[in-house]
Amino acid sequence: MSRLRYVEGPSDNRGAGMLRNTVYGVRATYETDREVIDALLPRPLEALERPEIWLQMVHVAMHRSEDETIEIGALTATVPCTHEGAPGAYCFHMAMEGESVVTSGRERYGEPKKIAETHFERDGDRIRATCTRHGIPYFEIEGAIGDKIDEPLEFEEHIFCYKGLPSISTPDEFDGDVFLTRLNWQRKYTDRRAMNGTITLRESPWDPLADIPVRKLLDMQYVEGGTATGGQLLRTVPGEWIAPHWVGRMDDPRNAGIELGQRKAA
Repeated sequence: MSRLRYVEGPSDNRGAGMLRNTVYGVRATYETDREVIDALLPRPLEALERPEIWLQMVHVAMHRSEDETIEIGALTATVPCTHEGAPGAYCFHMAMEGESVVTSGRERYGEPKKIAETHFERDGDRIRATCTRHGIPYFEIEGAIGDKIDEPLEFEEHIFCYKGLPSISTPDEFDGDVFLTRLNWQRKYTDRRAMNGTITLRESPWDPLADIPVRKLLDMQYVEGGTATGGQLLRTVPGEWIAPHWVGRMDDPRNAGIELGQRKAA
């Protein structure tokens, strides 16, 4: 009997539930320029009073089933914000190892994922991690792990993304609805420690995190434990609200960006 695996067959492992992960790595928040946040944050999300970037660089073991675990490194960069008064963070950059986890996150949740090389090293209480694309280690975080901190080990945080299909025929438009989505990340850490360290952003025309300067490092933590991840659709949005930001999902070294203070009117 012949078989065709371009059509989905039965499986007991597929479902729409939360994905279980085990993680270790670094969470950090830094202050940047107000004009950067004003240009970076798309509608209908609302900026916080202080111009901040929250990010994490973690090693993730994704437990897809009882018999299958995928291990990856992942960088997530976001702008803390609110949607209709509810706190969260807009994700404008995700980079991680593995084609399957990149394509599934982009298509299902609208996550702006890209394939990258990640590296973690720990020497005693010192940890260093890098994210590299196109041969450029454009992101590096390092520091010394300190004492336990009195912050919750179990909590939920929300990440906003946009899901849409760019138009075949018309640049800066979309075929069909564009959705604002929300990732729901349930944290169950077993360890959470303060860190002293630095964030280094190197120039890359493909991943211009260097355009979002670190003015002041506000917080850095080492964490490890479990997470469960899922998501939901929040609402449809006009395509023009997100169209100028879509280039961040692509590798386009020709993009010159905009002059700050001259944000394109929505």
